[in-house]
Amino acid sequence: MSLKIYGIPKSRAVRVLWMAEELGIPYENVGVTMADKAHKGTAYLAVNPNGRLPAIDDNGFKLSESLAINLYLAKKHAKLYPKSIEDEARCWQWSLWTAFEIDKQVNDWAAHDHVLPAEQRDPAKLKAALDVLNVPLGVLDGVLAKQAYLVTPDAFSVADLNVASAMYRLIKMDFGANKNVARWYRACWDRPAAKKARDLRESS
Repeated sequence: MSLKIYGIPKSRAVRVLWMAEELGIPYENVGVTMADKAHKGTAYLAVNPNGRLPAIDDNGFKLSESLAINLYLAKKHAKLYPKSIEDEARCWQWSLWTAFEIDKQVNDWAAHDHVLPAEQRDPAKLKAALDVLNVPLGVLDGVLAKQAYLVTPDAFSVADLNVASAMYRLIKMDFGANKNVARWYRACWDRPAAKKARDLRESS
């Protein structure tokens, strides 16, 4: 049985689809959606009792939380995963940073920039979201001023994938003074596997 990735590409499952494409491993994308409440159905709750997307079933091993899934897959397949314990810890650090510092902020900004219907967008809320988001983006820019990628200075890793994939909705953003973030972001999303994942998301 191949790896099963649960969740449509328009969900956070796109992060795991990107990783699977990077690793070049066979997978089945099981298109569970929230729209039809399938994520709360008995079959899916057997995979992820939390009822959130995405989750995986890897030959009987079930795991949820997209960033944790990517760390697991990268380490299992020994690709995009660091060799030293220190760099491993940095990958965990950036993945947790993603969850706590930018995940909600990205969604807040995107909602009032382009996701919500025009009549529901609030310029004040857009500015407020950007003001909050600019703080972690500044931190990211400072790190990337010194090196091309987050953990291994000259090589893309699972840390870059986790952070960049969580920033998907910033694809239309002008990063302004954060020029190093803009350069790194383009480099991440220009990867062939990233383009494949983006195509899956935008065509679904």
